[in-house]
Amino acid sequence: MASNRIGRINEEIQRELANLIRTVKDPRVHGLVSITAVDTTADLRYARVYVSVLDKSDVNEVVKGLKSAGGYLRRELGRALQLRYTPELLFERDDSIDKGAHILSLLRDPEVVKPANPANAHIDLDSEE
Repeated sequence: MASNRIGRINEEIQRELANLIRTVKDPRVHGLVSITAVDTTADLRYARVYVSVLDKSDVNEVVKGLKSAGGYLRRELGRALQLRYTPELLFERDDSIDKGAHILSLLRDPEVVKPANPANAHIDLDSEE
């Protein structure tokens, strides 16, 4: 039962932080910044926030900017959520979207992925009949 509660709290923190990031005044936090996941400890003292940025060259600067604005984000999060403790926010970069895109490109490459049945190798899946 408690894991379900933690899951709901993670989703609520993710939703609130996604709205609050737009209000951060730090110039390092710019561009399309998205919160991909939040993982809160069972005692609600710490929340690990996974951040993905569209411009990959600035991801380290964006994470530094978010760490710098952590106090502001925590205060605003505490006002929005009705929790006994507002968790301390630990920001980390998330490369899972890049890894997924890389795996998808490998799966679409005919040189890497061979047909499951060699007897069907002559079938062209990309052409429409």
